[in-house]
Amino acid sequence: MTYPFSALVGQEELRLALVLNAVSPAVGGVLVRGEKGTAKSTAVRATAALLPPVRVVPGCRFSCEPGSADPACPDGPHPADGGALDRPARLVELPVGASEDRLVGALDLERALTEGVKAFEPGLLAAAHRGILYVDEVNLLHDHLVDLLLDAAAMGASHVEREGVSVTHAARFLLVGTMNPEEGELRPQLLDRFGLTVEVAASRDTDERVEVVRRRLAYDADPAGFAGHWAAREQEVRERIAAARALLPAVRLGDAALRQIAATCAAFEVDGMRADIVMARTATALAAWAGRTAVLAEDVRQAALLALPHRRRRNPFDAPGLDQDTLDEALAEAAARSGPDGPDTGPGDDPDPDGDGDGPGGGGGGGGEPPQPADGRADAGGTADPSPGPGGSGASPSATGAESGSGSPREQPAAAAATPFRVRPLAVPGLGEGAAGRRSRARTAYGRTTGARRPHGALGTLHLAATVRAAAPHQRARGRRGPGIVVRADDLREAVREGREGNLVLFAVDASGSMAARQRMSAVKGAVLSLLLDAYQRRDKIGLVTFRGGDAELALPPTSSVDAGAARLERLPTGGRTPLAAGLLKAHDVLRVERLRDPARRALLVVVTDGRATGGPEPVAHAARAARLLAATGTAAVVVDCESGPVRLGLAGALATDLGGVAVTLDELRADTVSALVKDFRRAA
Repeated sequence: MTYPFSALVGQEELRLALVLNAVSPAVGGVLVRGEKGTAKSTAVRATAALLPPVRVVPGCRFSCEPGSADPACPDGPHPADGGALDRPARLVELPVGASEDRLVGALDLERALTEGVKAFEPGLLAAAHRGILYVDEVNLLHDHLVDLLLDAAAMGASHVEREGVSVTHAARFLLVGTMNPEEGELRPQLLDRFGLTVEVAASRDTDERVEVVRRRLAYDADPAGFAGHWAAREQEVRERIAAARALLPAVRLGDAALRQIAATCAAFEVDGMRADIVMARTATALAAWAGRTAVLAEDVRQAALLALPHRRRRNPFDAPGLDQDTLDEALAEAAARSGPDGPDTGPGDDPDPDGDGDGPGGGGGGGGEPPQPADGRADAGGTADPSPGPGGSGASPSATGAESGSGSPREQPAAAAATPFRVRPLAVPGLGEGAAGRRSRARTAYGRTTGARRPHGALGTLHLAATVRAAAPHQRARGRRGPGIVVRADDLREAVREGREGNLVLFAVDASGSMAARQRMSAVKGAVLSLLLDAYQRRDKIGLVTFRGGDAELALPPTSSVDAGAARLERLPTGGRTPLAAGLLKAHDVLRVERLRDPARRALLVVVTDGRATGGPEPVAHAARAARLLAATGTAAVVVDCESGPVRLGLAGALATDLGGVAVTLDELRADTVSALVKDFRRAA
């Protein structure tokens, strides 16, 4: 590979995962997770040069293979003696903002209606057939497009249908996605669809970092010379991939190895059977890459390290990873049950036929865990954060937590969050036009059809009935004869659809001394954690403002990463007075900036407090003015009333009135409580 980071920043597992998919595309692709600046994209783009050339039918837009062309190819049928053309394997990139038609292809419905021809413009799936489809920042891609992409990858075909006109074509490709977990996670259902996953982190070794910079500068100074220097090594890898592909059909996956795979997946309690299948394919590819015809226990172990970590996530706050002891125990137990002969090493099967010490993870790496930073910092897949928590250093706070006479907070240790629960639906009123999500009503490209309109620019989704109604009165004037209908461009109508959008959910959390009772703060954190989980499921952005003592701070700027929000919440200390007005004004400033950055994304402010304002001059009046200032901007607001005890002042309700929003108690926030109230009301009626 000619990229300048070739073997220096702990990318051995990344390179191995890419190579295994090149050997056996049935493995199911690679998801590369890592912090910014770790050469994720560079490594993926370099992989295309290692793939063998592709032989195609000349002129076929769908890259059909001569002699075994796709019978459903829209450019077919292809003649048997139509010749052949060799071209390099393609690397096709899917932009985050791509439309559905750009991905799967588009049918020209205007020509279909007016001329009666089925004109199909291929999309990126067709261009990537028999090559690599690369999605940078796959976690930012809309779920609908990710579903289409992964369905095509799993089935090896793309199916496009518009108003009864359908096209199907082959779409087999090596799928690679990269993401920075700090910008948000993929849903577990989508994570499971990627065959392998790799965690990438920058090296903390000074010598390695120096060599990376040296190679980068050498590449910038003379790209052609740099590529020439590594050309021989690159050709060796290319030839080895071709040899492994040829050997793959002869690799034997015996019963002992299958039992090890099944025992490992069962030990880690992964859902479904996809993990078992992916591990079997990966172990077979590892054996072929090592030049063997039998799968060994080492292949199964390496396959587990690549195929299982991302399948361990049960909710967005779980960090991906595998417990090494559990893995070793599962493999040992399965090997013991297989009998004294152990793994499936047959006569003449040498674990290292080259004698180069590569073994099952040969060719530059594979075995073991991804490298860990020398300073003990968690990698990009975790939620650890070395930055100071809100209101102080990262050290555990201490003190009584009672509200002091001065404005300075006295901290007590952060309380653990209570168990999360399913929350009642919270939505922004009205009809928005923001990014597609699952919270508030909005006009979107997907959803139920609510009307029709003339297209603005290119035709989107055709509204067939409205188009026919527009064309019907003019048929006699247009000289219609026969059963058809004469349709012109100005008759076309596109569908107007209503779906759901994602919002910016900004939490303003009261961390003052009045909230510091351990049981109450635990319940509050559990409620906020539940709301964070709800925001994750509804594809929202989230932010966190905290206020205590004499001021408020933005503990978490608006982000798509609920992991980061959960980490900040876990370390949230409490103590001091309640500067409610400062918290509301900080929220106002944050929302004002976000409206400038993303005007289409509507905000939902969630204020978590007991409503007591004790910080600053005239705290109650100042808080009321700040609330009315937020209400004047039209911001939707919900106040979660944390007041407890037999005597309640109802201050949170008054705050909700000033905000123009609603107030709910912690109990009312639970979806099961709301359901019970509805049932009681219906029974009473």
